[in-house]
Amino acid sequence: MTPRLSYFKRYRMELDLGGPLPDAALPDGFRWAAWEHDLVWVHADVKFASFRDEVDSQVFPSFQTLAGCQGLMRAIRDKPGFCPPATWLVTTPDGPVGTVQGIRDAQGFGAIQNIGVVPHCRGLGLGFSLLVRSLIGFRHVGAKRVYLEVTAQNAAAIRLYRSVGFRCTKTIYKAVELPEPAPVGTVSYTHLTLPPAASPWPEVGE
Repeated sequence: MTPRLSYFKRYRMELDLGGPLPDAALPDGFRWAAWEHDLVWVHADVKFASFRDEVDSQVFPSFQTLAGCQGLMRAIRDKPGFCPPATWLVTTPDGPVGTVQGIRDAQGFGAIQNIGVVPHCRGLGLGFSLLVRSLIGFRHVGAKRVYLEVTAQNAAAIRLYRSVGFRCTKTIYKAVELPEPAPVGTVSYTHLTLPPAASPWPEVGE
């Protein structure tokens, strides 16, 4: 049987690290936690809390479960290009609330993986600080350019990345396989639709 597919529009955005970077200061009451091997599951916990109810959990099913986020963090940690200086947690006295991870690809470019902030701590600038702290880490290890991918529906994230200097260089359509329709008499699955073709963001470049 042919799989049922839906497509999500995503942008690749890139930043040249040759220019100045803003400050990565955190608000009062928050602090940084640098990468340590025994924090891998803490990163997974924050990733799950940050993404499980967001559109990216439909694009990447790993975000839908804690086990999936644990597997994703394990895969990131075990990649040859895993970059600890670009991987950070934001914590509070009540626990961790933000995460970012970084990888260097075969060309030496930095690749930001997932910037996640738990829902009750959004709107405080933590995503901005996580992004900048990761960029500083990539610069520390000699990366000259950094890229990331973002779902076109995530307008807030795109605004954040553009505010630091990222620009769209490529448009990607990611295919996601849908589950089989529910049998008659059960709750049906809502079909995912292709994001609108019209977008305020540039398709390629500026």
